[in-house]
Order: sequence, then structure tokens, then C-alpha cells
Amino acid sequence: MSENYVELQDILVMRVKADMKGKGPAEAFDILESKLPTLKGRKFYGCFHETPEGEEYYACVGRLEGDNPDRMQLDTGIIPGGKYARRKISDWESKVREGQLPRLFQEMIETYNVDPNRPSIEFYRSQTELQLLLPVH
Repeated sequence: MSENYVELQDILVMRVKADMKGKGPAEAFDILESKLPTLKGRKFYGCFHETPEGEEYYACVGRLEGDNPDRMQLDTGIIPGGKYARRKISDWESKVREGQLPRLFQEMIETYNVDPNRPSIEFYRSQTELQLLLPVH
């Protein structure tokens, strides 16, 4: 696992809010993917944020020219840009299945000066690489 920093621009997304008391992020991604005509060429993200009301998680996909979120019945939002600490994770599917992502993010939180006003991001870069992005000052 390697770590470094990246500077992101705002990312326009379509999204589905996860039911954190129900089936959680997996169900949100299933719903999101079912509304897309194809997954090819898409960038997928998970956005997690602690709010006064509790944990908030959105399954997100970057918007492409020609997308019609209303027709697809998808909410829209923006993943805020800025400086993020990045950790690359290989074999991410097994780590997701085993519930390791919260622990991996926690390790990063203990290392960096976190910006609590922006969400933590999971960027599903490819079938073999996941990037954990932690907002930092």
C-alpha cells in the first residue's frame, strides 16, 4: 500500500444514498449501476461523511456529457475538490467483502490532519485498484 497526496477538482456526480441501517453501500451501488445504460467508461466513487445526524454514504458515478439524471431517477451532487491523502489498495474486492475499509481509513485518520468539512472518498479506479482519498488541510 503506497500513500501520497493528490489535488482534486470538483467532480460532478450522480448518486444514490446508502441506507446505513439497512444493506448499506453495496445496495446503493447495485441501485446506481442498475440505472446506468452501461458501466463502460464510468468512474465510480463512494463518499463517506460523518454528520450531526450520523454516518452518510453515497454511491456515486462521475457524470458524462449526455447523462440525464432526472430520466435515470438519480440524485446529483459534487465531490468537493482539494487536497487529499491517497492510499492505493490492490485486491480491493476482498478487502471490501471483509469489511476492512473503515480500518484502513482509520489508520489514515491517525496519520493526517483531516479536513472534517469534506467527505472521505473511495475511488474505484479499476478492477484491480481502489484509491482511498482522505481530505486533508
